[in-house]
Amino acid sequence: MNPKIVIIGSCSVDFTTYSPRLPKPGETLHGTKFITSFGGKGANQCVAAAKQGGNTYMIGRVGNDHWGQQYKDNLKSHGIDVTYTHITNDVTTGIAQISVAENGENQIIIVPGANNYLSKADVDEAKELIENADIIIAQLETPFEITLETFKLNKGIKLLNAAPARTDIQEILPYCTILCVNETEASLLVGFEVEISNIKVALDKLLETGCEIALITLGHQGAAYCLNNTRNYIHVLCDKVTAVDTTGAGDAFVGALGTFLVNKKNIDFHQIVGAACEIATLSVTKEGTQTSYPEKYDVFNKKFKYVCL
Repeated sequence: MNPKIVIIGSCSVDFTTYSPRLPKPGETLHGTKFITSFGGKGANQCVAAAKQGGNTYMIGRVGNDHWGQQYKDNLKSHGIDVTYTHITNDVTTGIAQISVAENGENQIIIVPGANNYLSKADVDEAKELIENADIIIAQLETPFEITLETFKLNKGIKLLNAAPARTDIQEILPYCTILCVNETEASLLVGFEVEISNIKVALDKLLETGCEIALITLGHQGAAYCLNNTRNYIHVLCDKVTAVDTTGAGDAFVGALGTFLVNKKNIDFHQIVGAACEIATLSVTKEGTQTSYPEKYDVFNKKFKYVCL
């Protein structure tokens, strides 16, 4: 039986504008393109996991509007089980307003909409699935107390992508098998600016919160991690590419990581992280979020480079 991958989190519609650079405060720029697409960290990670062969379930909420049913249909088109993806009356589907520069950098403003209505009733309804899932993947775009309740119930791997960045999450961290953050999010949690030169100190600080594995993504520099029971610090490298759009790259990493963790249990963790980096790297070479995620292929047909710090 295929391992069950359950994602609890956000479903949002992305309204994306492209321009030569990002505007300064108070500045109006002429853009070059506008697209509408499906996004939200939770759903992005779910689609990324599904595209790499994961047996995925999405627990989330969309609005009773033009986008709600379309979003559920989009998830189903990727083979995702949407039994627990519910339409919420009298509220809009969550949206994200995204600006992308020619160098791939982006700025994002989210309006949560229906994502804020994820509740304990949703957890109770999906309790059996949550308890027995091989892995739970969550983020911070939906109510925190619901994510905490979900992690308390699950008996398997619990992967928290602590994004968007916030500091008031200490209660959930001891329940995390893996705490995954980028440099900005890590900096907020540890209280200093995280970079390669101090990454070991940052990983130690994250492990002190009680998680089993601390993992910091480093953009084009790959990712670094440390296991609490070994204190071996590993920096996994990734290929350099020309970025077209970095939106959703972190979600591509997290979703792929989740699938590889449960579907490739015989492979070393540093190679699983390397493969997830590869999926994220490929995603930045195309525009969009979910549409930029590669379909399943033999990503483990090469060895990924890593160094011990």
